[in-house]
Amino acid sequence: MWKEENNTLYKKFEFENFSEAFAFMTRVALEAEKMNHHPLWTNVWSKVEIWLSTHDAGDIITEKDRKLANLIDGLL
Repeated sequence: MWKEENNTLYKKFEFENFSEAFAFMTRVALEAEKMNHHPLWTNVWSKVEIWLSTHDAGDIITEKDRKLANLIDGLL
């Protein structure tokens, strides 16, 4: 479940290994690029953390972030 914190939508994902985490990030990157809406994220081995906010709206959560969050959940 996505959490609202510090004007972002946040979620942590855990995978079996680095390859699965990286494959997930690749799928997210392709969808984010289509939307021209790019996440702040980190990856350490099998963990991916994502923070979403809309920079051109003043770094707040917008419908654009909610749409990308739903797309990301669909990529699992």
